[in-house]
Amino acid sequence: MKLQKLLEYLHPIHPFMGEDPEITSIENDNRKVKKGSLFICIKGYTVDGHDFAASAVTNGAVAILAERPLDLDVPVIVVTDTTRAMAVLANVFYGQPTKQLHLIGITGTNGKTTTSHLIEKIFADAGKKTGLIGTMYTKIADETFETKNTTPESLTLQKTFKQMVDAGVGLAVMEVSSHALDLGRVHGCEYNVAVFTNLTQDHLDYHKTMEEYKRSKSLLFAQLGNTYDYNNPKFAVLNADDPASEMYRRSTAAHVITYGIDQKADLQAKNIQMTPRGTNFDLIIDNDIYPIQMQLIGKFSVYNVLASISAAIVSGIGIKDVIHSIEDVEGVAGRFELVNADQDFTVIVDYAHTPDSLENVLKTIQHFAKKRVFVIVGCGGDRDRTKRPLMAKIACRMATDPIFTSDNPRSEDPLAILKEMEAGVQGETYQVIPDRKEAIYTAVNQAAAGDVILIAGKGHETYQTIGNVVHDFDDRLVAREAIEGR
Repeated sequence: MKLQKLLEYLHPIHPFMGEDPEITSIENDNRKVKKGSLFICIKGYTVDGHDFAASAVTNGAVAILAERPLDLDVPVIVVTDTTRAMAVLANVFYGQPTKQLHLIGITGTNGKTTTSHLIEKIFADAGKKTGLIGTMYTKIADETFETKNTTPESLTLQKTFKQMVDAGVGLAVMEVSSHALDLGRVHGCEYNVAVFTNLTQDHLDYHKTMEEYKRSKSLLFAQLGNTYDYNNPKFAVLNADDPASEMYRRSTAAHVITYGIDQKADLQAKNIQMTPRGTNFDLIIDNDIYPIQMQLIGKFSVYNVLASISAAIVSGIGIKDVIHSIEDVEGVAGRFELVNADQDFTVIVDYAHTPDSLENVLKTIQHFAKKRVFVIVGCGGDRDRTKRPLMAKIACRMATDPIFTSDNPRSEDPLAILKEMEAGVQGETYQVIPDRKEAIYTAVNQAAAGDVILIAGKGHETYQTIGNVVHDFDDRLVAREAIEGR
């Protein structure tokens, strides 16, 4: 695509009238630049792309997009906000790919990963070629790729959607983080369905207040559009039991579909029964009752399933096909995942890393726990510090044997993080074992028949970040080794 044609989509007051080279790629990493690239200078948290513009030219960039004039031998287009402009240019360069996809976005504090996987399975079972973007990985048809962020930046995102279109994908489902919404990473994405799971405390290191956190998530529903197309309807799927849904209902012009357990909703779960092997409930839609027997466990799983069913139904999948898929699901990696090595006690690994998610998982365990409940829990470094004492309080209140340990301490002192957790439980009984492997081994060696061990916080992660070093570490593998070594 010619540079001048690409820049037309920015609609500047003063159009760029310089050279018009052919643009063969768009990059914001100078190391990826090749002959024919447009290099976009992005001011990051640690580096400024403007400092690498000259290097990009050396590597073959034929034009630079920047926020200030640069003395270079190629055209330099100056804009007010390169991050915002990047979303526009990426969307255009890759042919506005989401217009060719049925796109479902999921936002919320907890449940995004499970809900996205449930939706993806429903559509795959219906014979659709699918794509998925989320915390665990990116999936394009039958191929999976590693991912760095829950929601990639706009340039990576649009390129990924183009790859999906080229692979024949018709349905894409993605987790949409509050950071991504606030930073404009999803600008240019045309969503057909937006799903809200729940809102509880998280990411206050970034958003500062719960009101700002809530507001950022409302952007997904506002971005569903403001018109009505019979052939391309837009839907907001909202959790009727979460008070934040009222803001999101008012934020969108799209059709609103609600789901819930306690409050009246379009899709409602009644008569919930939980066992260590699964959960049964009645799904009520328009006075019709559909009994569901699923292998997923817990009330939080019911919410995730309701959200998934709602998104699938408004997307045209029949209710019987949806239920068949849901009942077939065994689980999602690192989400209430059982570690079974023929031991006579239960070991569960879960991604619970917020106060609400930890409480939900422990509530579920209390439904079937007959003896002691161990919980191994820590808090990540360089993240919301206010939740540390809260996590500790929940662990001490809802488990018989709390063990505080390291999560991903990152640049923080692990002992300092643990001290902040302990500040919330003075006078309570707990153990502090900074080494996560030792903490898991301790719980496994102390457990007796009928006990339950919850290893919380890291779930599917296969690493632990200490300082600037990323170590191999998988809670599931460590737990299995500990069990087999008893």
